[in-house]
Amino acid sequence: MTLSASVDLTIRDISTGTRAGSTCTTDLLTAPWDVDVSPGYGPGASMADPIPATAPRQGELPQRYRDATADELDARVRAAKSALGDRVVVLGHFYQRDEVVQYADYVGDSFQLANAAKARTEAEAIVFCGVHFMAETADLLSGPAQSVILPNLAAGCSMADMASIDQVEECWEQLTELYGTQPDAQGRVPVIPVTYMNSSAAIKGFCGRNGGIVCTSSNAETVLEWAFERGQRVLFFPDQHLGRNTAKHMGVPLERMPMWNPARPLGGNVHEQLDDARVILWQGFCSVHKRFSVAQIEKARAEHPGVRVIVHPECPMDVVDAADEYGSTDYIRKAIEAAPAGTTFAIGTEINLVQRLAAQHPEHTIFCLDPVVCPCSTMYRIHPGYLAWVLESLVDGEVVNRISVADDVAEPARVALERMLAAKPKA
Repeated sequence: MTLSASVDLTIRDISTGTRAGSTCTTDLLTAPWDVDVSPGYGPGASMADPIPATAPRQGELPQRYRDATADELDARVRAAKSALGDRVVVLGHFYQRDEVVQYADYVGDSFQLANAAKARTEAEAIVFCGVHFMAETADLLSGPAQSVILPNLAAGCSMADMASIDQVEECWEQLTELYGTQPDAQGRVPVIPVTYMNSSAAIKGFCGRNGGIVCTSSNAETVLEWAFERGQRVLFFPDQHLGRNTAKHMGVPLERMPMWNPARPLGGNVHEQLDDARVILWQGFCSVHKRFSVAQIEKARAEHPGVRVIVHPECPMDVVDAADEYGSTDYIRKAIEAAPAGTTFAIGTEINLVQRLAAQHPEHTIFCLDPVVCPCSTMYRIHPGYLAWVLESLVDGEVVNRISVADDVAEPARVALERMLAAKPKA
């Protein structure tokens, strides 16, 4: 069978019985505009995660886009992009469905796309085919005259929502009361806040105000080194797994990495645990990467002797430990590109990227560790229908679905982001 990069077609083929396999829910066949009418993250990996009542909702997509065929939408998107020319740049995250990625001027991870947004100073509009926190970051780094547009406002992130600004402020108040604010003899403050890129602009602003920094999966170790030079310990949020895996690799013992549960006093810890802490981990996770398991790795090794297992550092620690390698989405892509022909890869990250890499590299055997097709719920909310709508609106002189970060949040958030951009990982 010829490999297709389209997860959409894979899901449809499985549902009709023309292809073997299973999906995590038959609701993946539902059009996103029908999903938009209900609260929740939508079908896919995050469908069981509780969603905040304040999460953005998408208004009704005009009927002409809902009724259009795939070919009609393709013609509309291409015509609108042609009419707009350099006035617009379309950014596409690695985890976007292939039917959307094909229109992107740049494809990459959140860090690469943030840099792309910053570099395209001539574009009047940046259409970000990703999720909400990414569009916020693009707004923070782009020029004041540029508009950042998210095609579907309901494309959020359950991990980012696991750390609200109110919860983080309350945690910080408790830690400040416990640790005080005075630096030690080496000039290190009691605690430095570090937020993963997968967080709201408000959380990034909190870090900027409190001497902290943003990290990505590519530079997390460099960022922790930066933080340890300035602080006695780190508060890392919202993803516990990236924090734990990175700190463990740097030699931090697990017993010095207590978890912070925002629903409990002192995060569910006692004073002695927090006094001895080196990294305080927030109780958050990525629902896509939580699906991967050691059993899946063992099965891959049994069925494919010599398989090379690479997973994302958002995976649980036992999965990362059992894999041959771990790294960011860009690390995974580069590892596959550099491998000798005939290599077999089992990859632990989002299915849209894995399936696209398999189609792009027929010289290898590439498959997803999780045999059940279950894409990122919120990335899956972006559809060519929404892209056609926002682009044609721009042609008509109207900006819809603009993402704009308030100035009082933007200023400190930019401080934390600029610190991140300066923390370049070692070659």
